[in-house]
Amino acid sequence: MNLLRSLFISLSSNYGLRSFAESSSVGRKLSSRFVAGMTIEDALQAAARVNREGIAATLDSLGESVNDAEHAQASADIYHQLIDQIAARGLNANVSVKLTQVGMDLDPELAESIVSGMVSHAERSGSFVRIDMEGSPYTEATIAMTERLHARWPGCVGTVLQAYLRRTAADARRLVGQGIRIRLCKGAYKEPAEIAFPEKKDVDQNYCELMLYLATSGVFCGMATHDEVIVGRMRRFVEETRLEKSKFEFQMLYGVRRDLQRKLAKDGYGVRVYIPFGPEWYPYFMRRLAERPANVLFLVKNFLKN
Repeated sequence: MNLLRSLFISLSSNYGLRSFAESSSVGRKLSSRFVAGMTIEDALQAAARVNREGIAATLDSLGESVNDAEHAQASADIYHQLIDQIAARGLNANVSVKLTQVGMDLDPELAESIVSGMVSHAERSGSFVRIDMEGSPYTEATIAMTERLHARWPGCVGTVLQAYLRRTAADARRLVGQGIRIRLCKGAYKEPAEIAFPEKKDVDQNYCELMLYLATSGVFCGMATHDEVIVGRMRRFVEETRLEKSKFEFQMLYGVRRDLQRKLAKDGYGVRVYIPFGPEWYPYFMRRLAERPANVLFLVKNFLKN
């Protein structure tokens, strides 16, 4: 399983394969399980569909590693359209953005200026911006930018922490101490053992400890997992401690464990689905396969049926 995970993570940065996949009809067909579509309208319609099932949404325009200011601003323009349309359509949704998508590798000051504009817009619209987390070279910069923006627009910006990183427990305390909302996930990048737990059991244990800490921290956080064992542990904790379900939410990915999403919502838990869209879907798609290689068999079976 670890070998497959490493393979898919490596393939996620293969630019030749990415170019072929993103331009092929077969690639787009395979990706449609996890990617809502190519356009803003596709994403908004997907958000409306999950809203009708009592599930919230986070919209993410896929893209990363932008290398010029023009493309960074074009990415930002998509998010401003999303924020406007979420408000205009009365959707229960917010947005998520990667810093490399808005020029972080080109100029960190440019990226911060662009995200500042997005967070300010979100505040005016009564919305929220999640700054997504990328590989470990970006961890500290992402956290620090989130802190600066939260100081200017409290409650309108949050970030993501990855349970496989050894530093995450300290980062969780750091952010919670400032009232910053966290999306807790396991992590889907290839990291060396000195900074990340190499064994799944250790990642799971760290995730569960962090999950319970965040749920009782007084700061509203999202537990991003499809692991039914971990979800069950959270549910038992709620029952045993009589923790209010409104203190946190479960977060899951578009196209993954739809049955579990609906069951949790029906049982009164907050559920949010992360809805990615756009033509630059390949790295995201490969990381989803890395997280759960069983998805490969599922995709092949469904592809052959059509």
